[in-house]
Amino acid sequence: MRTWNSDPTTTELETATDVVALRRSVAAGAVGVFVHWFDWAAYAYLAGTVATVFFPAENSTTGLLAVFGVFAVSFGIRPVGALVFGPLGDRIGRKRTLSLVIFMMSGATLAIGLLPGYASIGIAAPVLLVVLRLVQGFAAGGEFGSAASFLAESAPRRRRGFGVSWLEVGSLLGFLAGSFVFLLLSAGLDDHQLTSWGWRVPFLVSAPLGVIGLIIRNKIEDTPEYRALAAGDAVPRSPVRELLRSHKRQLLQAAGLMAAMHVPFYAVLTYLVTYETDHLGHSADSAALLSTVISLLGVVLVPLFGLLSDRVGRKPVFVGATAALLVLSTPAFLLMRTGLAGTWIAGLLLGVILAAILGTYAVWSAEAFPTRTRQSGLSIAYNVTAALFAGTVPYLMTVLISVTGSSLVPGPYLMVFAVGGLVAALSLKETAGSTLLRPEDTADLPLRTPADDAA
Repeated sequence: MRTWNSDPTTTELETATDVVALRRSVAAGAVGVFVHWFDWAAYAYLAGTVATVFFPAENSTTGLLAVFGVFAVSFGIRPVGALVFGPLGDRIGRKRTLSLVIFMMSGATLAIGLLPGYASIGIAAPVLLVVLRLVQGFAAGGEFGSAASFLAESAPRRRRGFGVSWLEVGSLLGFLAGSFVFLLLSAGLDDHQLTSWGWRVPFLVSAPLGVIGLIIRNKIEDTPEYRALAAGDAVPRSPVRELLRSHKRQLLQAAGLMAAMHVPFYAVLTYLVTYETDHLGHSADSAALLSTVISLLGVVLVPLFGLLSDRVGRKPVFVGATAALLVLSTPAFLLMRTGLAGTWIAGLLLGVILAAILGTYAVWSAEAFPTRTRQSGLSIAYNVTAALFAGTVPYLMTVLISVTGSSLVPGPYLMVFAVGGLVAALSLKETAGSTLLRPEDTADLPLRTPADDAA
Protein backbone atom coordinates (compact mmCIF):
# COMPACT_ATOMS: atom_id res chain seq x y z
CA MET A 1 0.00 0.00 0.00
CA ARG A 2 1.05 3.61 -0.53
CA THR A 3 2.82 5.22 2.43
CA TRP A 4 1.43 8.63 3.27
CA ASN A 5 3.53 11.31 4.93
CA SER A 6 2.19 12.61 8.24
CA ASP A 7 2.81 16.19 7.10
CA PRO A 8 -0.68 17.58 6.16
CA THR A 9 0.77 19.75 3.40
CA THR A 10 2.46 16.80 1.73
CA THR A 11 -0.66 14.66 2.11
CA GLU A 12 -2.86 17.35 0.56
CA LEU A 13 -0.41 17.78 -2.33
CA GLU A 14 -0.29 14.03 -3.04
CA THR A 15 -4.09 13.83 -2.81
CA ALA A 16 -4.47 16.71 -5.26
CA THR A 17 -1.99 15.04 -7.62
CA ASP A 18 -3.96 11.79 -7.40
CA VAL A 19 -7.21 13.60 -8.22
CA VAL A 20 -5.69 15.30 -11.29
CA ALA A 21 -4.18 12.02 -12.50
CA LEU A 22 -7.50 10.25 -11.98
CA ARG A 23 -9.43 12.86 -13.96
CA ARG A 24 -6.98 12.68 -16.86
CA SER A 25 -7.01 8.90 -16.99
CA VAL A 26 -10.81 8.73 -16.74
CA ALA A 27 -11.24 11.22 -19.59
CA ALA A 28 -8.77 9.37 -21.82
CA GLY A 29 -10.10 5.91 -20.97
CA ALA A 30 -13.85 6.50 -20.98
CA VAL A 31 -14.21 8.73 -24.03
CA GLY A 32 -13.77 5.84 -26.46
CA VAL A 33 -16.43 3.63 -24.88
CA PHE A 34 -18.77 6.63 -24.83
CA VAL A 35 -18.31 7.11 -28.59
CA HIS A 36 -18.72 3.37 -29.22
CA TRP A 37 -21.96 3.05 -27.23
CA PHE A 38 -23.34 6.28 -28.66
CA ASP A 39 -22.93 4.79 -32.13
CA TRP A 40 -24.31 1.42 -30.97
CA ALA A 41 -27.50 2.98 -29.58
CA ALA A 42 -28.00 5.23 -32.60
CA TYR A 43 -27.66 2.33 -35.04
CA ALA A 44 -30.00 0.12 -33.01
CA TYR A 45 -32.73 2.76 -32.66
CA LEU A 46 -32.47 3.86 -36.30
CA ALA A 47 -32.51 0.29 -37.65
CA GLY A 48 -35.84 0.75 -39.47
CA THR A 49 -34.67 3.95 -41.17
CA VAL A 50 -31.27 2.48 -42.06
CA ALA A 51 -33.06 -0.50 -43.63
CA THR A 52 -35.10 1.87 -45.82
CA VAL A 53 -32.02 3.82 -46.91
CA PHE A 54 -29.58 0.98 -47.63
CA PHE A 55 -31.68 -1.95 -48.81
CA PRO A 56 -34.23 -2.44 -51.62
CA ALA A 57 -37.66 -1.05 -50.75
CA GLU A 58 -39.66 -4.04 -52.01
CA ASN A 59 -39.56 -5.91 -48.71
CA SER A 60 -39.15 -3.85 -45.52
CA THR A 61 -38.92 -6.95 -43.31
CA THR A 62 -36.02 -8.32 -45.33
CA GLY A 63 -34.27 -4.97 -45.10
CA LEU A 64 -34.71 -4.79 -41.34
CA LEU A 65 -33.40 -8.33 -40.91
CA ALA A 66 -30.40 -7.40 -43.05
CA VAL A 67 -29.69 -4.37 -40.84
CA PHE A 68 -29.77 -6.52 -37.72
CA GLY A 69 -27.60 -9.07 -39.50
CA VAL A 70 -25.01 -6.36 -40.13
CA PHE A 71 -25.32 -5.47 -36.44
CA ALA A 72 -24.60 -9.08 -35.46
CA VAL A 73 -21.62 -9.30 -37.83
CA SER A 74 -20.00 -6.34 -36.09
CA PHE A 75 -20.23 -8.30 -32.83
CA GLY A 76 -18.79 -11.42 -34.41
CA ILE A 77 -15.62 -9.72 -35.61
CA ARG A 78 -14.77 -8.23 -32.21
CA PRO A 79 -12.73 -11.25 -31.06
CA VAL A 80 -10.58 -10.76 -34.16
CA GLY A 81 -9.97 -7.16 -33.12
CA ALA A 82 -9.17 -8.38 -29.60
CA LEU A 83 -6.55 -10.79 -30.96
CA VAL A 84 -4.93 -7.92 -32.84
CA PHE A 85 -5.18 -4.95 -30.47
CA GLY A 86 -4.74 -6.87 -27.21
CA PRO A 87 -1.25 -8.17 -28.00
CA LEU A 88 -0.44 -4.93 -29.82
CA GLY A 89 -1.12 -2.94 -26.65
CA ASP A 90 1.08 -5.26 -24.61
CA ARG A 91 3.90 -4.76 -27.14
CA ILE A 92 3.68 -1.07 -28.11
CA GLY A 93 1.75 0.45 -25.20
CA ARG A 94 -1.78 1.33 -24.09
CA LYS A 95 -1.65 4.90 -25.38
CA ARG A 96 -0.99 3.96 -29.00
CA THR A 97 -3.76 1.38 -29.21
CA LEU A 98 -6.20 3.74 -27.47
CA SER A 99 -5.52 6.35 -30.15
CA LEU A 100 -5.65 3.84 -32.99
CA VAL A 101 -8.98 2.26 -32.05
CA ILE A 102 -10.80 5.57 -31.52
CA PHE A 103 -9.44 6.84 -34.84
CA MET A 104 -10.73 3.73 -36.64
CA MET A 105 -14.12 3.74 -34.89
CA SER A 106 -14.76 7.43 -35.46
CA GLY A 107 -13.55 7.34 -39.05
CA ALA A 108 -15.84 4.43 -39.92
CA THR A 109 -18.79 6.08 -38.14
CA LEU A 110 -18.23 9.33 -40.04
CA ALA A 111 -18.05 7.38 -43.31
CA ILE A 112 -21.41 5.74 -42.54
CA GLY A 113 -22.92 9.17 -41.97
CA LEU A 114 -21.68 10.29 -45.41
CA LEU A 115 -22.52 7.03 -47.24
CA PRO A 116 -24.96 7.30 -50.21
CA GLY A 117 -28.03 5.09 -49.98
CA TYR A 118 -29.32 2.25 -52.17
CA ALA A 119 -31.26 4.68 -54.37
CA SER A 120 -28.02 6.43 -55.33
CA ILE A 121 -25.41 3.68 -55.75
CA GLY A 122 -27.42 0.46 -55.66
CA ILE A 123 -25.92 -2.72 -54.20
CA ALA A 124 -22.69 -0.89 -53.36
CA ALA A 125 -24.55 0.88 -50.51
CA PRO A 126 -25.25 -2.19 -48.34
CA VAL A 127 -21.85 -3.67 -49.23
CA LEU A 128 -20.06 -0.53 -48.03
CA LEU A 129 -22.28 -0.44 -44.94
CA VAL A 130 -21.19 -3.98 -44.06
CA VAL A 131 -17.52 -3.10 -44.61
CA LEU A 132 -17.73 -0.02 -42.39
CA ARG A 133 -19.58 -1.88 -39.64
CA LEU A 134 -16.86 -4.53 -39.79
CA VAL A 135 -14.22 -1.83 -39.32
CA GLN A 136 -16.18 -0.48 -36.35
CA GLY A 137 -16.50 -3.93 -34.79
CA PHE A 138 -12.84 -4.72 -35.41
CA ALA A 139 -11.77 -1.49 -33.68
CA ALA A 140 -14.29 -2.01 -30.86
CA GLY A 141 -12.57 -5.34 -30.19
CA GLY A 142 -9.55 -3.35 -29.02
CA GLU A 143 -11.35 -0.62 -27.07
CA PHE A 144 -12.20 -2.36 -23.79
CA GLY A 145 -8.84 -4.05 -23.26
CA SER A 146 -6.92 -0.87 -24.08
CA ALA A 147 -9.11 1.37 -21.93
CA ALA A 148 -9.39 -0.99 -18.95
CA SER A 149 -5.62 -1.61 -18.90
CA PHE A 150 -4.92 2.10 -19.18
CA LEU A 151 -7.36 3.08 -16.44
CA ALA A 152 -6.21 0.34 -14.06
CA GLU A 153 -2.54 1.25 -14.54
CA SER A 154 -3.07 5.02 -14.44
CA ALA A 155 -5.50 5.39 -11.54
CA PRO A 156 -4.07 5.87 -8.04
CA ARG A 157 -3.86 2.49 -6.32
CA ARG A 158 -6.22 3.40 -3.48
CA ARG A 159 -8.82 4.67 -5.99
CA ARG A 160 -8.32 2.11 -8.75
CA GLY A 161 -11.78 0.55 -8.47
CA PHE A 162 -13.39 3.98 -8.61
CA GLY A 163 -11.26 5.00 -11.60
CA VAL A 164 -11.85 1.86 -13.67
CA SER A 165 -15.60 1.93 -12.92
CA TRP A 166 -15.89 5.07 -15.06
CA LEU A 167 -15.32 2.86 -18.07
CA GLU A 168 -18.86 1.54 -17.58
CA VAL A 169 -20.19 5.00 -16.75
CA GLY A 170 -18.94 5.99 -20.20
CA SER A 171 -20.82 3.05 -21.71
CA LEU A 172 -24.07 3.97 -19.98
CA LEU A 173 -23.74 7.66 -20.85
CA GLY A 174 -23.02 6.82 -24.49
CA PHE A 175 -26.09 4.58 -24.63
CA LEU A 176 -28.25 7.29 -23.05
CA ALA A 177 -26.89 9.99 -25.37
CA GLY A 178 -27.62 7.87 -28.45
CA SER A 179 -31.15 7.21 -27.20
CA PHE A 180 -31.67 10.92 -26.47
CA VAL A 181 -30.53 12.02 -29.94
CA PHE A 182 -32.89 9.46 -31.49
CA LEU A 183 -35.82 10.83 -29.43
CA LEU A 184 -34.99 14.38 -30.55
CA LEU A 185 -34.88 13.33 -34.20
CA SER A 186 -38.13 11.37 -33.93
CA ALA A 187 -39.90 14.29 -32.27
CA GLY A 188 -38.55 17.00 -34.56
CA LEU A 189 -38.54 15.36 -37.99
CA ASP A 190 -41.16 13.70 -40.14
CA ASP A 191 -40.53 10.33 -41.83
CA HIS A 192 -39.28 11.89 -45.07
CA GLN A 193 -36.81 14.17 -43.29
CA LEU A 194 -35.60 11.33 -41.10
CA THR A 195 -35.02 9.09 -44.13
CA SER A 196 -33.49 11.74 -46.38
CA TRP A 197 -30.97 13.25 -43.95
CA GLY A 198 -31.98 13.04 -40.29
CA TRP A 199 -30.59 9.52 -39.75
CA ARG A 200 -27.11 10.81 -40.61
CA VAL A 201 -26.97 13.25 -37.68
CA PRO A 202 -25.89 10.83 -34.90
CA PHE A 203 -23.15 9.35 -37.08
CA LEU A 204 -21.85 12.78 -38.05
CA VAL A 205 -22.01 14.02 -34.45
CA SER A 206 -19.84 11.14 -33.28
CA ALA A 207 -17.00 12.30 -35.56
CA PRO A 208 -16.07 15.45 -33.57
CA LEU A 209 -16.50 13.42 -30.36
CA GLY A 210 -13.95 10.99 -31.76
CA VAL A 211 -11.58 13.83 -32.67
CA ILE A 212 -11.82 15.20 -29.12
CA GLY A 213 -11.10 11.71 -27.79
CA LEU A 214 -8.14 11.31 -30.14
CA ILE A 215 -6.68 14.65 -29.00
CA ILE A 216 -7.09 13.68 -25.34
CA ARG A 217 -5.48 10.30 -25.86
CA ASN A 218 -2.58 11.68 -27.89
CA LYS A 219 -1.71 14.13 -25.10
CA ILE A 220 -1.51 11.56 -22.32
CA GLU A 221 1.56 9.63 -21.25
CA ASP A 222 1.55 5.86 -21.33
CA THR A 223 1.01 4.11 -18.03
CA PRO A 224 3.77 3.87 -15.39
CA GLU A 225 3.62 0.06 -15.51
CA TYR A 226 4.10 -0.14 -19.26
CA ARG A 227 6.86 2.47 -19.18
CA ALA A 228 8.62 0.41 -16.50
CA LEU A 229 8.46 -2.69 -18.71
CA ALA A 230 9.78 -0.76 -21.70
CA ALA A 231 12.58 0.82 -19.65
CA GLY A 232 13.61 -2.62 -18.38
CA ASP A 233 13.46 -4.11 -21.87
CA ALA A 234 10.84 -6.54 -20.52
CA VAL A 235 8.08 -5.99 -23.10
CA PRO A 236 6.78 -9.42 -24.25
CA ARG A 237 7.37 -10.47 -27.83
CA SER A 238 4.41 -12.88 -27.95
CA PRO A 239 1.86 -11.82 -25.33
CA VAL A 240 -0.86 -14.26 -26.41
CA ARG A 241 1.50 -17.24 -26.36
CA GLU A 242 2.68 -16.18 -22.90
CA LEU A 243 -0.92 -15.67 -21.77
CA LEU A 244 -2.01 -19.14 -22.88
CA ARG A 245 1.13 -20.77 -21.54
CA SER A 246 1.25 -19.20 -18.09
CA HIS A 247 -2.06 -17.47 -17.35
CA LYS A 248 -4.89 -19.66 -18.65
CA ARG A 249 -6.42 -19.75 -15.16
CA GLN A 250 -6.66 -15.97 -14.99
CA LEU A 251 -8.12 -15.89 -18.50
CA LEU A 252 -10.91 -18.29 -17.52
CA GLN A 253 -11.54 -16.43 -14.26
CA ALA A 254 -11.84 -13.10 -16.09
CA ALA A 255 -14.15 -14.72 -18.66
CA GLY A 256 -16.38 -15.91 -15.82
CA LEU A 257 -16.62 -12.40 -14.37
CA MET A 258 -17.31 -10.92 -17.78
CA ALA A 259 -19.99 -13.43 -18.79
CA ALA A 260 -21.73 -12.65 -15.47
CA MET A 261 -21.70 -9.00 -16.55
CA HIS A 262 -22.62 -9.33 -20.24
CA VAL A 263 -25.81 -11.36 -19.81
CA PRO A 264 -27.56 -9.22 -17.15
CA PHE A 265 -26.37 -6.07 -18.96
CA TYR A 266 -28.13 -7.01 -22.19
CA ALA A 267 -31.06 -8.67 -20.41
CA VAL A 268 -31.80 -5.65 -18.22
CA LEU A 269 -30.91 -2.74 -20.51
CA THR A 270 -32.00 -4.07 -23.92
CA TYR A 271 -34.12 -7.24 -23.79
CA LEU A 272 -36.30 -6.10 -20.88
CA VAL A 273 -37.92 -3.48 -23.15
CA THR A 274 -39.08 -6.21 -25.54
CA TYR A 275 -40.10 -8.47 -22.64
CA GLU A 276 -42.33 -5.79 -21.14
CA THR A 277 -44.19 -5.11 -24.36
CA ASP A 278 -44.45 -8.69 -25.67
CA HIS A 279 -45.07 -10.65 -22.46
CA LEU A 280 -46.31 -8.17 -19.86
CA GLY A 281 -48.50 -5.97 -22.07
CA HIS A 282 -46.91 -2.67 -21.05
CA SER A 283 -46.62 0.22 -23.48
CA ALA A 284 -43.43 0.82 -25.42
CA ASP A 285 -43.12 4.28 -23.83
CA SER A 286 -43.30 2.83 -20.31
CA ALA A 287 -40.74 0.15 -21.16
CA ALA A 288 -38.35 2.68 -22.70
CA LEU A 289 -38.73 4.98 -19.68
CA LEU A 290 -37.85 2.17 -17.25
CA SER A 291 -34.76 1.31 -19.32
CA THR A 292 -33.69 4.98 -19.22
CA VAL A 293 -34.19 5.22 -15.45
CA ILE A 294 -32.18 2.01 -14.89
CA SER A 295 -29.35 3.44 -17.01
CA LEU A 296 -29.39 6.72 -15.07
CA LEU A 297 -29.38 4.77 -11.82
CA GLY A 298 -26.32 2.90 -13.11
CA VAL A 299 -24.50 6.16 -13.89
CA VAL A 300 -24.87 7.13 -10.22
CA LEU A 301 -24.31 3.73 -8.60
CA VAL A 302 -21.51 2.19 -10.69
CA PRO A 303 -18.74 4.55 -9.47
CA LEU A 304 -20.08 4.24 -5.91
CA PHE A 305 -19.74 0.46 -6.08
CA GLY A 306 -16.26 0.93 -7.57
CA LEU A 307 -15.40 3.17 -4.62
CA LEU A 308 -16.89 0.62 -2.21
CA SER A 309 -14.67 -2.07 -3.72
CA ASP A 310 -11.66 0.13 -2.94
CA ARG A 311 -12.78 0.28 0.69
CA VAL A 312 -13.96 -3.29 1.41
CA GLY A 313 -12.46 -5.26 -1.49
CA ARG A 314 -13.51 -6.54 -4.92
CA LYS A 315 -14.65 -9.95 -3.67
CA PRO A 316 -17.32 -8.85 -1.15
CA VAL A 317 -18.97 -6.51 -3.68
CA PHE A 318 -18.88 -8.84 -6.68
CA VAL A 319 -19.79 -12.00 -4.73
CA GLY A 320 -22.63 -10.15 -3.04
CA ALA A 321 -23.95 -8.93 -6.39
CA THR A 322 -23.80 -12.29 -8.16
CA ALA A 323 -25.28 -14.05 -5.12
CA ALA A 324 -28.15 -11.55 -5.21
CA LEU A 325 -28.56 -12.20 -8.94
CA LEU A 326 -28.72 -15.94 -8.27
CA VAL A 327 -31.30 -15.63 -5.50
CA LEU A 328 -33.46 -12.78 -6.86
CA SER A 329 -33.56 -13.24 -10.66
CA THR A 330 -36.57 -15.57 -10.83
CA PRO A 331 -38.49 -13.79 -8.03
CA ALA A 332 -37.91 -10.52 -9.93
CA PHE A 333 -39.56 -11.88 -13.07
CA LEU A 334 -42.41 -13.29 -10.94
CA LEU A 335 -42.86 -9.83 -9.44
CA MET A 336 -43.09 -8.32 -12.92
CA ARG A 337 -46.25 -10.36 -13.49
CA THR A 338 -48.07 -8.47 -10.75
CA GLY A 339 -48.39 -5.26 -12.76
CA LEU A 340 -46.60 -2.09 -13.76
CA ALA A 341 -45.50 -1.22 -10.21
CA GLY A 342 -44.06 -4.71 -9.73
CA THR A 343 -42.22 -4.42 -13.04
CA TRP A 344 -40.61 -1.15 -11.97
CA ILE A 345 -39.59 -2.49 -8.56
CA ALA A 346 -38.12 -5.65 -10.11
CA GLY A 347 -36.39 -3.71 -12.90
CA LEU A 348 -34.78 -1.26 -10.49
CA LEU A 349 -33.69 -4.14 -8.24
CA LEU A 350 -31.99 -5.86 -11.17
CA GLY A 351 -30.48 -2.50 -12.12
CA VAL A 352 -28.85 -2.13 -8.69
CA ILE A 353 -27.41 -5.65 -8.90
CA LEU A 354 -26.10 -4.92 -12.40
CA ALA A 355 -24.49 -1.67 -11.18
CA ALA A 356 -22.59 -3.57 -8.49
CA ILE A 357 -21.27 -6.01 -11.09
CA LEU A 358 -20.35 -3.21 -13.50
CA GLY A 359 -18.53 -1.34 -10.74
CA THR A 360 -16.15 -4.21 -9.95
CA TYR A 361 -15.72 -6.74 -12.77
CA ALA A 362 -13.36 -4.66 -14.95
CA VAL A 363 -10.92 -3.63 -12.23
CA TRP A 364 -10.84 -7.11 -10.71
CA SER A 365 -10.20 -8.65 -14.14
CA ALA A 366 -7.42 -6.13 -14.81
CA GLU A 367 -5.76 -6.87 -11.47
CA ALA A 368 -5.89 -10.61 -12.15
CA PHE A 369 -3.38 -10.37 -15.03
CA PRO A 370 0.30 -9.43 -14.87
CA THR A 371 1.23 -6.26 -16.72
CA ARG A 372 3.00 -8.13 -19.55
CA THR A 373 -0.22 -9.80 -20.73
CA ARG A 374 -2.92 -7.59 -19.17
CA GLN A 375 -4.29 -6.03 -22.35
CA SER A 376 -4.27 -9.33 -24.23
CA GLY A 377 -6.08 -11.11 -21.40
CA LEU A 378 -8.70 -8.40 -20.95
CA SER A 379 -9.34 -8.02 -24.69
CA ILE A 380 -9.73 -11.74 -25.38
CA ALA A 381 -11.86 -12.53 -22.31
CA TYR A 382 -14.17 -9.56 -22.86
CA ASN A 383 -14.75 -9.92 -26.58
CA VAL A 384 -15.04 -13.70 -26.76
CA THR A 385 -17.65 -13.71 -23.99
CA ALA A 386 -19.41 -10.74 -25.64
CA ALA A 387 -19.60 -12.58 -28.98
CA LEU A 388 -20.86 -15.78 -27.34
CA PHE A 389 -23.25 -14.43 -24.73
CA ALA A 390 -24.03 -10.72 -25.15
CA GLY A 391 -25.55 -10.34 -28.59
CA THR A 392 -27.37 -13.67 -28.30
CA VAL A 393 -29.44 -12.68 -25.23
CA PRO A 394 -32.58 -11.37 -27.04
CA TYR A 395 -32.56 -14.24 -29.55
CA LEU A 396 -32.09 -16.99 -26.97
CA MET A 397 -34.70 -15.50 -24.63
CA THR A 398 -37.23 -15.44 -27.46
CA VAL A 399 -36.46 -19.02 -28.51
CA LEU A 400 -36.46 -20.43 -24.97
CA ILE A 401 -39.76 -18.76 -24.05
CA SER A 402 -41.28 -20.10 -27.27
CA VAL A 403 -40.01 -23.65 -26.67
CA THR A 404 -40.88 -23.84 -22.96
CA GLY A 405 -44.03 -21.73 -23.05
CA SER A 406 -42.88 -19.99 -19.85
CA SER A 407 -42.21 -16.27 -19.63
CA LEU A 408 -40.12 -16.91 -16.49
CA VAL A 409 -37.21 -18.27 -18.57
CA PRO A 410 -35.07 -15.10 -18.21
CA GLY A 411 -34.83 -15.69 -14.45
CA PRO A 412 -33.20 -19.15 -14.58
CA TYR A 413 -31.08 -18.01 -17.54
CA LEU A 414 -29.61 -15.19 -15.43
CA MET A 415 -29.09 -17.65 -12.59
CA VAL A 416 -26.85 -19.83 -14.75
CA PHE A 417 -24.46 -16.96 -15.39
CA ALA A 418 -24.66 -15.82 -11.78
CA VAL A 419 -23.34 -19.27 -10.81
CA GLY A 420 -20.52 -18.92 -13.35
CA GLY A 421 -19.63 -15.51 -11.95
CA LEU A 422 -19.68 -16.82 -8.39
CA VAL A 423 -17.38 -19.73 -9.25
CA ALA A 424 -14.91 -17.36 -10.91
CA ALA A 425 -15.09 -14.85 -8.07
CA LEU A 426 -14.62 -17.40 -5.31
CA SER A 427 -11.55 -18.78 -7.09
CA LEU A 428 -9.92 -15.34 -7.34
CA LYS A 429 -7.77 -13.70 -4.71
CA GLU A 430 -8.64 -10.31 -3.29
CA THR A 431 -6.62 -7.73 -5.24
CA ALA A 432 -7.83 -4.32 -4.01
CA GLY A 433 -4.80 -2.11 -3.39
CA SER A 434 -2.41 -4.60 -4.99
CA THR A 435 0.65 -3.67 -7.03
CA LEU A 436 0.08 -4.17 -10.76
CA LEU A 437 3.75 -4.55 -11.69
CA ARG A 438 4.70 -7.94 -10.27
CA PRO A 439 7.87 -10.02 -10.04
CA GLU A 440 6.65 -12.32 -12.83
CA ASP A 441 6.57 -9.31 -15.16
CA THR A 442 10.37 -9.28 -15.23
CA ALA A 443 11.62 -12.49 -13.60
CA ASP A 444 12.00 -15.92 -15.18
CA LEU A 445 10.36 -14.84 -18.42
CA PRO A 446 11.90 -14.41 -21.87
CA LEU A 447 12.53 -10.72 -22.41
CA ARG A 448 12.84 -8.84 -25.66
CA THR A 449 16.37 -8.50 -26.93
CA PRO A 450 17.86 -6.55 -29.83
CA ALA A 451 17.97 -9.84 -31.74
CA ASP A 452 14.23 -10.34 -31.15
CA ASP A 453 13.50 -6.84 -32.43
CA ALA A 454 15.64 -7.44 -35.51
CA ALA A 455 13.73 -10.66 -36.21
